[in-house]
Amino acid sequence: MNKRSEGSIKEDLACEYLKKQNVKILQRNFYSSHGEIDIIGKDKDYLVFFEVKYRKTNVYGNPLEAVNYKKQRNIVNAARFFLYKYKYPENTFVRFDCIGITANDIRWVKNAFSC
Repeated sequence: MNKRSEGSIKEDLACEYLKKQNVKILQRNFYSSHGEIDIIGKDKDYLVFFEVKYRKTNVYGNPLEAVNYKKQRNIVNAARFFLYKYKYPENTFVRFDCIGITANDIRWVKNAFSC
């Protein structure tokens, strides 16, 4: 299995997890010139941009640690483009969350970073 198809399977797993937490999934794999947003969803009053990271084990660190500053900036810029493209009002409540997946665990970190 290649990394792309494995990543897609883990994003499916993240979506199922989020749906059980009453998050409405709006879009997956939104692409812009700044990069990709894995999952975009609605959690109560918030439009949430999710980054999903997977590691088989924690030997090389927690998957959430892989969301570095550069990745955060790319996600924020892609989110700005998404908001502009779909004409969301400026007062839209926005949040940036991360989903970390290992073989045994799924962790959801709300407000993982800000713009």
